[in-house]
Amino acid sequence: MIFLDLFITFFKIGLFGFGGGYGMLSLIQHETVERAHWLSTAEFTDIVAISQMTPGPIGINSATYCGYTAIHNAGYGHLMSVLGSFTSTVALVLPSLILMILISKLFIKYMKTRSVQSVFAGLRPAVVGLLAAATLLLCNKENFSTPTENLWQFGISCALFAATAFGTGYLKINPIRMICYAAFAGLLLLY
Repeated sequence: MIFLDLFITFFKIGLFGFGGGYGMLSLIQHETVERAHWLSTAEFTDIVAISQMTPGPIGINSATYCGYTAIHNAGYGHLMSVLGSFTSTVALVLPSLILMILISKLFIKYMKTRSVQSVFAGLRPAVVGLLAAATLLLCNKENFSTPTENLWQFGISCALFAATAFGTGYLKINPIRMICYAAFAGLLLLY
């Protein structure tokens, strides 16, 4: 039964996850942590971190890791957990595959029409909202600590967040280089 629930959950996420992988993160978190309670917030935060470090789209990587962890947390073994990874990954990708096959021909024919342009004009703010929600979702105590728990870690985390945003957004430093800088700073300052 959990495999069917996993498939349906990630199929819905794939169907409504506009904005790419980062836009899907808030949907994945809501469905797996808050609604189904398959994962804890800390596990989801770890999954997002691992998904960002591994090659491939973050939405698909997150679905793969969430599927594995959900089945593992339900008490199943390694092979069944791998099947959970496969189930959630296929379910996430399937709606996009089906929709792209169905609408690609129509889109090419009608993409210059006013109604199609209006639909995309309406989707753009929604995508920005999903990306902002994903950002706010990751601004939690697992990533930043809190001033009452560990003021030093909270301050360093906020400073690294601001420095990374400034470095990539304003100074146009390569994001991979910024990740390496932040990891090194975290190692020096938080170890």
